[in-house]
Amino acid sequence: MDTQPSPLKPVPSPTPLDLSTLAPDEWNTWYGVLERAFGGVAEAPEERALWHDLTEFDRSIAVYDGKPTKQLVAASSAFSFRAVVPGGAEVPAAGITMVGVLGTHRRRGVLSAMMRRLLDDARERDEPLAVLTASEPAIYGRFGFGVASRKMRVSIPRHRVRIVPPSDPSGFLPHGPVPRLRMVDAAEAAPACEELYRRVGPGRPGWLARPDGWERQAVLDPESYRGGGSPLMCVLAEDPEAAGDAGGGLRGYSRYSVKPGWEWQGAKGTVNVRDVQAADPVAYAELWRYLLEIDLTDTVVCANLPVDDPLLELVTDARRCDAGVVDSLHARLVDLRAALSARRYTRPMDVVLEVADDFCPWNEGRWRLSADAEGRAVCERTADQPDLALTARELGAAYFGATSLAQQAGAGRIAELRPGALAEASGAFATDVAPWLPRGF
Repeated sequence: MDTQPSPLKPVPSPTPLDLSTLAPDEWNTWYGVLERAFGGVAEAPEERALWHDLTEFDRSIAVYDGKPTKQLVAASSAFSFRAVVPGGAEVPAAGITMVGVLGTHRRRGVLSAMMRRLLDDARERDEPLAVLTASEPAIYGRFGFGVASRKMRVSIPRHRVRIVPPSDPSGFLPHGPVPRLRMVDAAEAAPACEELYRRVGPGRPGWLARPDGWERQAVLDPESYRGGGSPLMCVLAEDPEAAGDAGGGLRGYSRYSVKPGWEWQGAKGTVNVRDVQAADPVAYAELWRYLLEIDLTDTVVCANLPVDDPLLELVTDARRCDAGVVDSLHARLVDLRAALSARRYTRPMDVVLEVADDFCPWNEGRWRLSADAEGRAVCERTADQPDLALTARELGAAYFGATSLAQQAGAGRIAELRPGALAEASGAFATDVAPWLPRGF
């Protein structure tokens, strides 16, 4: 952690409101505030039970208004994660979540006060990063968060698009045999699927390692998740020789639900894909082939794929897949020196960054960021002349490789003070694969 003193700048206070650590017996009231802040629809009992069990009470904030009677009016929390950063290291990260303020108490500094508490707590816990997913992307930039990963959604007309399986005319690719597909109960197969997920997931920056208990989220299936479709289904892709062998031959899986449509009624059916994970290209292609051939459906929809997902290279007509991209993970550097030193870089660089950070002023100032030919980096304070001027928000957006420094400079958000420094740093921050958050929080 950087220990150089830096006085905190004033943050609006919610006085006379009171910020307190959430007491366990207040959880239902606290969570009810979140439900009202997000539209007032009560969640299913099984969903509430999961979030109750996952709540870290010592990291959760309840805001009370004591006049005329004590009332809980705002809530926020954080989860203890480890984020995979470029290069594969896992870095402690505060997963900021469950942030809501009742409409009666907006514009009183409540959100700023809660973010102040959450980020100070992350710093005290030696968490170099804070991450979140935003209901409204414009909210968190003022707290130093940048869009650190994006997700692609697709809507595929299955009668117009098919999967072309991988081929290997050279004979060098270790694709393996076409797997055997097997329908299973989603909950019963969850342990084997989770093992594969934890094996293949860390190959992408932005993947989050989570404490025990989070595996329940993957198969949570309240009726509100189904959109009128079936209960959650699961198909496994297994080695033909090992199919059914307690997951030992598992090469991939997909979880999905089906809303069938009967043509004679004029209805169009939909396959809603929750996730597809595979350890090799052949298994991945075979799972998608299966999804595009489900009877009584016209469209296959998936709302969360990496922006560089190989699916668009497997289909016969990517133009018909109606692909779109939206923001996913937002990140901010809580401890700039630790965060920038923890990741690897794709090329050598030596740049001096002039960083502005109003909300976490201990990060402000000039930092020399140097990376060697192996991508290992050192980040230290310096008095040398700056090469680039930017804010913590731009560093958060570039950290996992989602948004290049050059792109942000093109938007007028980064100043190049030494010719060539922008290309040098932007290339070093780039990643071979796009960052991705496969499961939200």
